[in-house]
Amino acid sequence: MIKKIKLFLTAIFSIIFLTSVSQEIIDEIVAVVGDKIILKSDIESQHIQIISQGYSQGEGDTKCDILEEMLFQKLLLNQALYDSVEVTNNEVDREINRRLNVFINQYGSEQKLEELYGKSIAEIRADFRYIIRDQLLTQRVQMKLVEEISVTPSEVKQFFNSIPKDSLPVIDAYFEYSELVIEPKISQEEKKEVIEKLESIRQRILDGESFETLAVLFSEDQGSAMRGGELGFASREDLVPEFAAVAFNLNISDVSRVVETQFGYHIIQLVERRGTLINVRHILMTPKINEEQLEIAEKKIGEIYELIKNDSVSFVEAVREYSDGESKFNDGIIINPMTGTTKIPVNIVEQGTRRILNRLNPGEISNPFLSLNNKNQRVLKIIKLDRKVEEHIANLDDDYRDIQEYALQQAQQDFMLKWINDAIGRFYIRIDDSYANCQFNYADWEKKTIIE
Repeated sequence: MIKKIKLFLTAIFSIIFLTSVSQEIIDEIVAVVGDKIILKSDIESQHIQIISQGYSQGEGDTKCDILEEMLFQKLLLNQALYDSVEVTNNEVDREINRRLNVFINQYGSEQKLEELYGKSIAEIRADFRYIIRDQLLTQRVQMKLVEEISVTPSEVKQFFNSIPKDSLPVIDAYFEYSELVIEPKISQEEKKEVIEKLESIRQRILDGESFETLAVLFSEDQGSAMRGGELGFASREDLVPEFAAVAFNLNISDVSRVVETQFGYHIIQLVERRGTLINVRHILMTPKINEEQLEIAEKKIGEIYELIKNDSVSFVEAVREYSDGESKFNDGIIINPMTGTTKIPVNIVEQGTRRILNRLNPGEISNPFLSLNNKNQRVLKIIKLDRKVEEHIANLDDDYRDIQEYALQQAQQDFMLKWINDAIGRFYIRIDDSYANCQFNYADWEKKTIIE
């Protein structure tokens, strides 16, 4: 029961990053909700994803379940249009970055993610941009619909007691932790050396050598280097601003000046332009942190560590004062980008950090240690374990917050089921005859369809 509730309320927020349809599908429209369509390929690709991850189909038809989730999503998108709900490009970019960072941390590097997916990071961004936008819209609509739903402590207890003992949910192991990050500074000499190397490579290209060959030889973006530096088609929003500002002003075959971004230094060549999309090649070189700068950073974090250990400053005060990490403005607390909570599943924590967390007791801080950030750059960290939870069967004493969340989800689901049954009478809905035998869970979609 718990799984069903959770699936219903979170399905619209998930995103498939790591699979694509592995067979040719003759596409066709299988459903229409208002002015939104559902394609056969949409259902097939999600079905392949579910099967490839080893999920059993259980009772019913998995494709019918996928279709119903999509009908629900499209209903919410129509409601978003009706209510003039919008999301900005910046919101979409932040969400894409958050989700990509989860996978990059999980698989170890951008290169490994690109190899697994078979596309460059820019291409992955482009592929999922509109999916993310739609998900943010549907999330915003749904959250607005259920924002006033709440549950009392007695309702939480009643909900928990209604669950059969053999159906109590398993709480997966997770950490709640904070971090203080010191980034070693890159010396001006290192930056100058990289710029001079790229300017030399640029001149070789201008003198007639192949950009693709030199990208294979010198680019540190391993994902694109083997394709001659080619990133594939991307919109302006799919590229970091400094890169896009230069790339979109190039003419075909032009080679840019050296461009600095958060990833390092690039030279860029425009391959092709299609409307608002461009395909470019680039050669990336990143200045290396020299041992002197690393020693300076080690000394700095060592001094901070002593201040914390001697109670001269609290961990939070040290984070606010000294940390270079993205979590600085959240007092160092690490947030799970997929859920927005502080619960970080053990299996997505970087292995080195995981080993250190496993040695700490709640409230303890680690010694400073060398780690990698999401740009694959060396950084120094101190981490504080706030909470460590082993996998276990849920109980009210230890998991009240989780049970409360499940009870709230139940109340929200009850509300949303009523909303669906009301809403499907307000929009045109058509479902292809190939799905006529589906036994839907949420509503009798077809019988309440508006007939043209």
